[in-house]
Amino acid sequence: MKRLVINLDRSPERLAHMTAEFARINIGFQRVAGIDSKQYPDLALQPQHAIHAIRPLSGSEIACLHSHRACWAIIAQDDAPYGAVFEDDMVFSGKAGALLGNTSWVPADADVVKLETFFSRTVIQRRRRSAAGNGFSVVRLRKGHPGAGGYLLSRQTARDFLEATAQINIAVDDLIFDPIMSASKTVYQLVPALCAQDQFVADRLPSLLDQERDAARTASGLMTRRRKPTTVRITREAGRTIRWIADFCRFRRQIVVPLDPIEATD
Repeated sequence: MKRLVINLDRSPERLAHMTAEFARINIGFQRVAGIDSKQYPDLALQPQHAIHAIRPLSGSEIACLHSHRACWAIIAQDDAPYGAVFEDDMVFSGKAGALLGNTSWVPADADVVKLETFFSRTVIQRRRRSAAGNGFSVVRLRKGHPGAGGYLLSRQTARDFLEATAQINIAVDDLIFDPIMSASKTVYQLVPALCAQDQFVADRLPSLLDQERDAARTASGLMTRRRKPTTVRITREAGRTIRWIADFCRFRRQIVVPLDPIEATD
């Protein structure tokens, strides 16, 4: 299985960080040169998916998609049934090497396995948990879980994602982890997570994508909080209660996916 790391040519310090991370877990990786929005401004002229009608994607978000597409193209042509993709600001569990060295633990029907946690609440299936070894489990992901910093996908899924984005731009994590967009795919979550962005762990590498995205949201007024009317807030809370009951009845549960300890333990 190839382990691919997206890295911009102008970010050697991030490549050094990932080199150290993979050395720490005693496994190798292949660098994939990221697409730099500063060098490819024409990417922003391509059509965007309707999901981004309210706030169009920034140049960096579009470049991020095409960087992931470069990884998908490698996985789609590889002999291995699965490949792993990482962005260059990830921090790994001390046990990550054991799982990234082979794919024997991956469920046979898996199209995607999310290896990362974004520390946001999501929903997983309570039943049919599959042991992945070394204290990890693989469970079906039943709700959106942001972030595309670390995931594993099948060769066929890589081909499907390439085709889906051949003529249109969409945020990478929306394509892969939005249940509506990925309805035809079987998506799993690794619990606990194998990795997380450094900004959540040590705060040494700020997200380059978040900086431009937040600037765009501020400019559009989407970052301004407006207090919703009482009736709207009551309806929203009632909806949350109904969804919780529905999830419980369908053997699903809400969870903030934890990160497995960074330091290796016996």
